[in-house]
Amino acid sequence: MNLYERSLKVLAPVAKRATTLGVTSGQGSYLIDESGRKILDFASGVAVCNIGHNHPKVVEAIQTQTKELIHAGHNVVYYESYVALAERLTALNGPDSMVYFSNSGAEGNDGGIKLAKYVTKRHAIITFKSSFHGRTIGAMSLTASSAAYRKNYGTMPDVYFLDYPNIYRDPLVDGKLNAHYFDQFDALFSQLVVPTDVAALILQPVQGEGGYIVPPKEFLVYVREICDKYGIQLIFDEVQTGFGRTGKLFASQNFEVEPDIRTVAKGIASGLPLSAILAKKSLMTQWAPGAHGGTFGGNPVACAAALATLDVLEGGAIDNAAIQGDYLKQALLALQKEYPIIADVRGLGLMIGMEIESDGKADAAKTAAILSEALDRGLLLLSCGTDHNVVRFIAPTTVSKEEIDEALAILKAVLDHV
Repeated sequence: MNLYERSLKVLAPVAKRATTLGVTSGQGSYLIDESGRKILDFASGVAVCNIGHNHPKVVEAIQTQTKELIHAGHNVVYYESYVALAERLTALNGPDSMVYFSNSGAEGNDGGIKLAKYVTKRHAIITFKSSFHGRTIGAMSLTASSAAYRKNYGTMPDVYFLDYPNIYRDPLVDGKLNAHYFDQFDALFSQLVVPTDVAALILQPVQGEGGYIVPPKEFLVYVREICDKYGIQLIFDEVQTGFGRTGKLFASQNFEVEPDIRTVAKGIASGLPLSAILAKKSLMTQWAPGAHGGTFGGNPVACAAALATLDVLEGGAIDNAAIQGDYLKQALLALQKEYPIIADVRGLGLMIGMEIESDGKADAAKTAAILSEALDRGLLLLSCGTDHNVVRFIAPTTVSKEEIDEALAILKAVLDHV
């Protein structure tokens, strides 16, 4: 009985995907499955292992920290890796920033919403269709990429959903975005909620689960203006888009638009559970003691791993993500000309989506077949998109050109087969 078969007997059936794989170890861009087969991982542990699996600098930092201190309880005592990471992240986030550490992206987003509500004393939240912000009750209430995430649960009140621009589905005309994406704010404020009741607007600078949708810069600029006009806190969920994924440390840097509150997780600590809320000091200092908290956030080992991860990212991995991401994207665009089922290729850095259609319609079945066949041939990929028809490429920021060429050769063979 293999690992997957054993898992079916003891694990809740909530993580089933089109591809399943039992692994024993990993190094760099590769995983080793239970049969000893080497698998090229272009899923990066679902965008968590942004500098590859078991990076030696991260492993060394973890081993050193575990010999000194594993847990102490943040907000009760303070320790070097905790404070050092806080200093480093606030410097990278921008002047006059402060940080709060928690464990997961969903928890970070919950905390970001709590902070916005606390400081504004308002109750409503604006978010966007096709978004994904997590699966706790709070984060799930902000999520609109799949009804399956909400089934049987119910959600928190006063959450309003707007349309997120997808220029593949709604192309620019003369370089301009459809006016609907701007006008919808006026309609919302006149028909459903007054802007002075809105605490926060939360969005992903590049939508992840929704299909790797990259918005035009003018849209994020307009959102920033709307928030400034009405005193609404702008929250950027950079759980997937942060830590080098888009060829910049934070995706917002691609658009030159900055939020009031930024949430980060996934790639922050190379596989150890850690997330952070980064916000302006003027907001964070309003959070009274006891207004928010947790037990494991800012764990010493996770913080040590995060510091080592930042060393690697700032030591060249972010630049490599931009270079290799452009190389991969151009290669996929070339494949698009050869294979009609590739309807669109889009993305920033090493966050690239390939939309699959047949006869002009989303083809989830063919997308699943591509993932399955790729895994059989030694390439691990994931899907995304509200129609489950986007293949996502999230190779580690440390990926080499040779590894990308290996993945492309497998993909071409897969497309020929499918």
